[in-house]
Amino acid sequence: GYDPKLAIAMSLPVIGITSLAGAAGHWKAGNVHLRTAIYFGVVAMVGAFAGARGARFLSGSMQLALLAVIMLVAAAMMFRSARRTAAGADAEVEHTRAMPVALLIPVAFTVGVITGLIGIGGGFLVVPSLVLLAHAPMKQAVGTSLLVIAMNSAAGFAGYLGQVTVPWTFVSGFTAIAVVGILVGTYGTRFVSQRMLKQAFALFLVVMGSFMLYQNRTVFLRGARETHAVRALVMDRSDARDRLPLPHSARG
Repeated sequence: GYDPKLAIAMSLPVIGITSLAGAAGHWKAGNVHLRTAIYFGVVAMVGAFAGARGARFLSGSMQLALLAVIMLVAAAMMFRSARRTAAGADAEVEHTRAMPVALLIPVAFTVGVITGLIGIGGGFLVVPSLVLLAHAPMKQAVGTSLLVIAMNSAAGFAGYLGQVTVPWTFVSGFTAIAVVGILVGTYGTRFVSQRMLKQAFALFLVVMGSFMLYQNRTVFLRGARETHAVRALVMDRSDARDRLPLPHSARG
């Protein structure tokens, strides 16, 4: 029931603290690649702060609609990756090939901007990036992404300071419950295959993205109406010019 823009800002400390707790569990399980997390996270933090400062120029509904579209794109990426896993092209072994710097910097910065702009930790973007670009196993990508998300969320929230007033009592309670949830989820990863993780992750994104897109469909309808109104105004002005009498010199 919170205003979308406030809810976006509120989500960042929840996501950051929860992800940090999850990263600790994954660290113990050996599923965090620290060097990749630092390289990716520092660049993403710069983008997250910039995105949060720029969020003031978008309405809350527009931010949520943008989030829904990005979730659906990420779901398509993960479905495709899951099919490659099923075909044996993505074995459950650790790959040593590092993400090229030429790809890491723009991807990390973009993930950061999106985090600050629409209030997500970027997990559904960081995980596919690490899997598809860094060729990391799914479980290591999940663990590494949690540390990146914590860094990302902190920078994004810093960008929202002064824009909103956060109800810390509600956020604290929500965060405590979420931390319990992520500890349970971290423990459960050892019992689930990479392929099943990818498919379930992608399905969740499709359901949530579609629901949010439906909730904020008025953004696109309003945009279409405004485009139609502008087009009609241009046509009316064009017709009016055509009906103007020609100057005397032109008639001669």
